[in-house]
Amino acid sequence: MTEEIQNLRGQALTEILTCKDLSKLENLRIKFLGRKSKISFLLSQIGKLSKEERPVIGNLLNKTKKEIENQISSRKEALQILKRKKSKPQKAFDITLPGRPTEIGAKHPLFQTWEEIENIFISLGFEIVEGPEIETEYYNFDALNTPEWHPARNLSDTFYLKNGMLLRTETSPVQIHVMERYKPPIRIIAPGRCYRNDKPDASHSPIFHQFEALVVDVGITFADLKGTLDSFVKRLFGEKIHSRFRPHFFPFTEPSAEIDILCINCNGKGCKLCKNTGWLEMGGAGMVDPNVLKEVKYDSEKYTGFAFGLGIDRITMLRYRIPDIRILFKNDLRFLQQFV
Repeated sequence: MTEEIQNLRGQALTEILTCKDLSKLENLRIKFLGRKSKISFLLSQIGKLSKEERPVIGNLLNKTKKEIENQISSRKEALQILKRKKSKPQKAFDITLPGRPTEIGAKHPLFQTWEEIENIFISLGFEIVEGPEIETEYYNFDALNTPEWHPARNLSDTFYLKNGMLLRTETSPVQIHVMERYKPPIRIIAPGRCYRNDKPDASHSPIFHQFEALVVDVGITFADLKGTLDSFVKRLFGEKIHSRFRPHFFPFTEPSAEIDILCINCNGKGCKLCKNTGWLEMGGAGMVDPNVLKEVKYDSEKYTGFAFGLGIDRITMLRYRIPDIRILFKNDLRFLQQFV
């Protein structure tokens, strides 16, 4: 076996030294050191040798294996150096050239508005809360006093998933999650992404952003709702911008109202933006329906509250005079660079 090992060593070292290609060198490594190589086979046969031969043959095999490994490593390094020398030299880099300007990014106008809204309500004593975008019918509709026949529950308005869940149509479900976990007083806003089965156009998108506000405590009145909203509108759009309520209906508030603000373009005189009415529609509001309070085990005789919801996209479009909601989602640098 000693002679066989010596012959194997000589063959391996000769073929490795004369090898001129990295891929062929890898094939030689597999041939002489792989699992099916002659060395591996001889190592597996050591146990069949006599006690006197085992250490001699074992030591010789290990020494041979190590020598072949070192020879392959050296040859590989030499071939890599040769390959680099033959490759086309790169042009020298001129260190005297001026550096490339670094482009400074900025937050999307939508999220600039989002953060400003949050800061205003934080200063008014509200907390910011978040909730899941995938909801159950209970949290999105049932707990909010929305009957089964309500149009909002139709497939034409809501995205339903195969597992019976749905994509939330507003951030109102967050209010139920909060009221289930905490007792009054509650003062929160819940901003986030919502989904409705709308065909995209200048004022509609199947994905949009909204924030809901909720206040529940002893002695909360409609005047508190009006004062909070008016304060928010003035801080966001300016002291000259007033707000007003128009009677409306929402399943989860009673009484309910639509929120309008004085047109920020014409200050109430009438223009194309406000369709010559002098007012801009912003969202919905009202006093929390007693049925909603009872659903979360609140004493509706003791506690009252108000809630309202406004579109962050809508507010962003008004503040920056953006004519089409789809622009907010196109990632067009010509548009986004205006807000750097």
